[in-house]
Amino acid sequence: MKELRSYGWYAARISPFLPPEAFQPVPGRLWGGAAYFLLIISGIVLITVGNFSWWIHFIVSCVLGFSFAGIGFLGHEILHGAVVRRPWLRNLLGAIALWPLCTGPILWRKWHNIEHHVHTQHEETDPDAWASLEQFYQRRYLKWVYKLPLWFRSTISFTFFTLTFTIHSLRMFFRYVREFKLKARLKVILQFVLPWATWIGLLLLIGFEKWLFAYLIPLLIANFIVIAYISTNHRLNPLVPVNDPLANTLTVTVPKWVDLLHFNFSHHTEHHLFPAMSSKYYPLVKEHIKKMWPDRYHEMPMVKALLTLWKTPRLYYNAKGLIDPYRGHVYGSLGNGLDPDQIKMKKVR
Repeated sequence: MKELRSYGWYAARISPFLPPEAFQPVPGRLWGGAAYFLLIISGIVLITVGNFSWWIHFIVSCVLGFSFAGIGFLGHEILHGAVVRRPWLRNLLGAIALWPLCTGPILWRKWHNIEHHVHTQHEETDPDAWASLEQFYQRRYLKWVYKLPLWFRSTISFTFFTLTFTIHSLRMFFRYVREFKLKARLKVILQFVLPWATWIGLLLLIGFEKWLFAYLIPLLIANFIVIAYISTNHRLNPLVPVNDPLANTLTVTVPKWVDLLHFNFSHHTEHHLFPAMSSKYYPLVKEHIKKMWPDRYHEMPMVKALLTLWKTPRLYYNAKGLIDPYRGHVYGSLGNGLDPDQIKMKKVR
């Protein structure tokens, strides 16, 4: 691994080459959010009042699921201050965008903006970092899970992509809610309760069969899309003592129309360098990173990144490697010997 640099070190060297407007919020991104909002309302109303066959409902569910994910990516950008800067408006719009995923804006800013972005891939302080071998020995459920074959663990893991964001969001609520002062804590609790109350209320109003298509299936689809990105963002990268986005983050490539629908969420290294910048400018940031540090930058197609996740374990060994503990199989991480085109492992005792 090359010498680690902080995200501020990189940002200071790229910033002079970026236009001034790149550092301003871009309210125009809200037009995409408005389109998703209308699709979501229209889809739910169509399923609620319509009497169509199940396959029509399923098609609408798929549109809703993609819309839940898309507006969630916009909510992520909004809550970084890249769309609007006024705190009350930022929180209101962020709450609406994350409503389908049942995550409140104050909790999200604490969990994601502060804890994850400041401590990215730090073994102890990043709430999104995967477990290390040392933590493995302290957690009974991991000891049981890692007795299963790698292919079976991967199958289960990818299946649970449909639930992972929701479950992790619940964990983050219970992890951080007590850290807020009383007034803010009450807001966090309210922002947690209201979305769930909305969707449970919808269930009571329209019945389970229609609710299955109006919310549950779309939520599973949105979870899968969001976690497909989140899993590839960092889980092939090493744990690091210095928050170096070129070491601890992966940018994936997807078709341009997908980038358009997902607000350039694929540009994740760029996002960790400039989290408060509109993702509209991330392709420009990418150009400068690749010119200045081509040997440090990690980028690969989304499909290849997911296949590499499938073929490697999710347990860190000496921070730089990935280990299957009972079999003693050790794989590299990005920048530390992992070649997605020819994945190799070595055996340790």
